[in-house]
Amino acid sequence: MTEETRPTVEEKEIESPSEQQNDESLKTVFHDPKNYNVKHPLQNTWTLWFDNPGKKANAASWSQNLKEIVDVNTVEDFWGVHNNIVKVNHLEISSNYHVFKKGIRPEWEDPANANGGKFSIQFPRNRTGEAINDYWLNLILTMLGEQFKYEDEICGAVVSVRRVFYRVALWIKSSEKNETTETIGRQLKEFLNLNSSLVVEFTPHGDSAAKSGENKFTI
Repeated sequence: MTEETRPTVEEKEIESPSEQQNDESLKTVFHDPKNYNVKHPLQNTWTLWFDNPGKKANAASWSQNLKEIVDVNTVEDFWGVHNNIVKVNHLEISSNYHVFKKGIRPEWEDPANANGGKFSIQFPRNRTGEAINDYWLNLILTMLGEQFKYEDEICGAVVSVRRVFYRVALWIKSSEKNETTETIGRQLKEFLNLNSSLVVEFTPHGDSAAKSGENKFTI
């Protein structure tokens, strides 16, 4: 392209009436939650899983009960799913939602999780109520938005409904206590806007499987 034919900055910025009309017809989920026609891609594809194994589930029956629900890879797909599933505070006892990067099963044995661990926070049900929905949503949005400093460490998140408490957990690839894991734990507490007195506990998956607390630490 010669100097004579190369468009100037001013020429690039001028839109024809038809282009302006097309821009006005573009609607995102933020402008029209039902009739949007533009989608914003996420950096990763994420999978929603669900299980409700009951009290007496063993490892085998729990794995069989784990259901892969849907993949989301755009902002709009996520909100379409989130707005049409049961809220956490209305789930039955023993139920769990899992949101993990596509290709990672929410199980200790998965290669991405095998050497990792989880940060977990327990919220008393009688003092939490509907607030658990916001904690869970904020955690998912933080993950999908790749807000953690060490985002490659993030595997997924789980919210669990138990008789006297809710538990929110963030699963990561590492299990050692170091700058990476401690930073993720501090950011988790910050992103969820947790009270400074609320304990965030980290447990390596190996300790969970062995029912040992040897390598646990708190933030």
